[in-house]
Amino acid sequence: MALIVQKFGGTSVANIERIRNVATNVKKELELGNQVAVVVSAMSGVTNQLVDYVRELSPLATDEAWREYDQVVSSGEQVTSGLLALALHEMGIPAWSFAGGQIPLQTDKTHGNARIAGINAVEIRKALDKSMVVVVAGFQGMTPDGRIATLGRGGSDTSAVALAAALGADRCDIYTDVDGVYTTDPRIVEGARKLPKIAYEEMMEMASLGAKVLQTRSVEMAMNHNVVVQVLSSFTDIPGTLLVKEEDIVEQKKITGIAFSRDEARISLTDIANVPGMVATLFAPLTEANINVDMIVQNVTEGGKSTDITFTVPKADLERALAAVEKVRGKLKYKSLHADRNVAKVSIVGVGMRSHAGIAQTMFQALADKNINISVISTSEIKVSVLIAEEYTELAVRALHAAFGLEEC
Repeated sequence: MALIVQKFGGTSVANIERIRNVATNVKKELELGNQVAVVVSAMSGVTNQLVDYVRELSPLATDEAWREYDQVVSSGEQVTSGLLALALHEMGIPAWSFAGGQIPLQTDKTHGNARIAGINAVEIRKALDKSMVVVVAGFQGMTPDGRIATLGRGGSDTSAVALAAALGADRCDIYTDVDGVYTTDPRIVEGARKLPKIAYEEMMEMASLGAKVLQTRSVEMAMNHNVVVQVLSSFTDIPGTLLVKEEDIVEQKKITGIAFSRDEARISLTDIANVPGMVATLFAPLTEANINVDMIVQNVTEGGKSTDITFTVPKADLERALAAVEKVRGKLKYKSLHADRNVAKVSIVGVGMRSHAGIAQTMFQALADKNINISVISTSEIKVSVLIAEEYTELAVRALHAAFGLEEC
């Protein structure tokens, strides 16, 4: 008997018919002789509606407001968990629904984007041992002072992986509206191929670089706790993609996938004095404003007396970032500031980069052949990212997919 944690996203539980379909999926797993714990998201569109209600009443400028935000927004998952438990009961399957705080899944006090501190799985285990299906409301937990806290974007995925880790589950199945992880977005590249397996590190990079299948936090947790995760579709009965350790993938290609993000904005400052502390002065107010800075390039001018700095921020944070930079304009004394929303980040990802030379050159040549100019470059051990004009995003993705032969995998 294996223990399987199943997670169903908003599109999978969008209405009563689909909730019944989820119950059927659960029944199939039970018929294989396995124990099943299920984690559910809110029904599609419900969370956005609840957030809109809150924002219509409050600008969320205080800790107290965020506390009530969590109280409201977490209700969507609780509704779904109860409905699925009812659907299972109607099929003759004993089921018990849990809100996050009833497990309890313990979090820190960061309302709206809490981190998981631990899971006491005793009651969950008792229910499973009684041959019950456990249905857990994802995206939520309980703070040390007994308040509901939500886990932020992708929180239900994170809930599922955390529960799988706490239970020592054999596998965590993440059901979505796609049937696995592809070499790139198949809506852009017709020849994109589904990957049977992908390494945790690769998936974490792709998630952070724009791939929408899983959120970075859930992948990081799976890697840290060695949870085998399968991404598959609620609407087809075919195998998905397994997230596994790098050594469990027999043959590594040079590049595993192409990720892209149009949610980038670029800020460039010119003629800043090239003296110690100026870069720290620039980024301090951005840190205070909780703005994530991604790609950074510094160019020291001839003679070494001044420097130009370019960096990227999320497009939604551009105005706040510009306001933060304005606060230190007197100290930086830059000559000019340029901001550009019309950029995109395109990245190649693959653990095979560790053992193959010439990867970056192939990437740059493929883009040059399409007359695509690169404005910023950043790298890690298993990825290379470039910033280009947004209008060339799809052309760049197709060119790179072909250059690395990903349609052949």
